[in-house]
Amino acid sequence: MSAKAAGIIGGMGPEATVDLMLRVIRATPARDDADHIRMIVDSDPKIPSRIEALLEGTGESPGPYLAETGRRLESWGAAFLAMPCNTAHYYHGEIQAAVGIPVLHMIDLTAARVAGGHQALRHAGVLAATAVIRTGLYAAAFERLGRRVLYPGDALQDRLMEAIRTIKAGRHGRAESETLQAAADHLVKAGAQALIVACTELSVIAGGLTSGVAVFDASQVLAESIVREATA
Repeated sequence: MSAKAAGIIGGMGPEATVDLMLRVIRATPARDDADHIRMIVDSDPKIPSRIEALLEGTGESPGPYLAETGRRLESWGAAFLAMPCNTAHYYHGEIQAAVGIPVLHMIDLTAARVAGGHQALRHAGVLAATAVIRTGLYAAAFERLGRRVLYPGDALQDRLMEAIRTIKAGRHGRAESETLQAAADHLVKAGAQALIVACTELSVIAGGLTSGVAVFDASQVLAESIVREATA
């Protein structure tokens, strides 16, 4: 199978980057190792904090660093780029302007997948980092499709952020999974007709998430989109 090389802007965080790579491998219709997609990965955990830049207003913008990573991956042979971090998509336009290759947009791809699969959908519940909520990334994507989003209440969102920080540190277990489940249950009770795992750290632990509504994982949508783009 001939395929284009995917450039992965990673490190935000490291385990989420590895999780995406595994998802790409599993989504690839391969019969042998040679059938898999070439992934050129720059996993740099030293990219400036999105939280400090977007929420606290005290940190350096990660935009120039992400753009430089994109240029570097392009110079290494990537035919297109993908970024396993929902929050970092705030800087998607800056990255796209810096390179001459496509940059997949995980949030737009996910919103389109959710809305396309649920024509009667009115409200989607979003499980995400607070910066994604404050910047309105998913709200804007769904508004363009004529849909609305719901978020957990403040107390549950604080718990989700603590879980995300724990996963970024490479430590997670039952407590983090229970927090994710509690937030999901809250959103369904609030009227969400579908749920979106919209943080790549939460994707790491979302395998055990159960719900009476459809659950969409942005990392999985991105992985499948990488396979389609690479093999197109």
